[in-house]
Amino acid sequence: MHVLLVEDEPGIANVITKGLGEAGYTVSVAPDGNTGLQMALSHSYDLYILDIMLPGMNGMELCTLLRKAKDNKPVLMLTALGTTENVVAGLEKGADDYLVKPFKFSELLARMKALLRRSAGNFIEGNKLRISNLELDTDARIVQRDHTEIHLTSTEYRMLEYMMKNQRKVISRMDLLENVWGVDFNMATNVVDVYVNYLRKKVDRDFEPKLIHTVIGMGYILKDS
Repeated sequence: MHVLLVEDEPGIANVITKGLGEAGYTVSVAPDGNTGLQMALSHSYDLYILDIMLPGMNGMELCTLLRKAKDNKPVLMLTALGTTENVVAGLEKGADDYLVKPFKFSELLARMKALLRRSAGNFIEGNKLRISNLELDTDARIVQRDHTEIHLTSTEYRMLEYMMKNQRKVISRMDLLENVWGVDFNMATNVVDVYVNYLRKKVDRDFEPKLIHTVIGMGYILKDS
């Protein structure tokens, strides 16, 4: 999981970065709101931690611009102002949660995990699976990317559906063989790699961001960052 921390106090930024790194997160740090916006627009993150009091653009303004840019990744606000008015103002700007300084790192971690769990469920909406600008309608069996319909064979469709249901997880070749083909293929076969290449040509080649990634020695992962 990749987190963007926008915090102008080096001591707090260092503590959070160190703690999240030990917890298995990748953390990028921006010292002000303008830099944070540039980083958010040019890279993909799983969660934002925004201090409200920032030089230049403050955290609330940054959150507003992220939402206007259709970025719906979870936003956790850090604030030294714990009044109801300030909390409500942050939530109305599009934040998902807030944490009042000073705080215990364990509470920050717990709130992050809760937001990420909630966000992970957002890729399923009724009969539709989504990741980035890719959508799969499980009832109509229609796949679209950037509102352009993509025509898949039945096997390609089953593979993409399985990957979208397990997005952001590393999927082994054996997982794909068992769940897409439904039989115990000889692991020496390269049928999985062949079909992944078919999918890449149809789903990724003419679009951004690239979604299908190889994890060397382990398999594949469908993710937007």
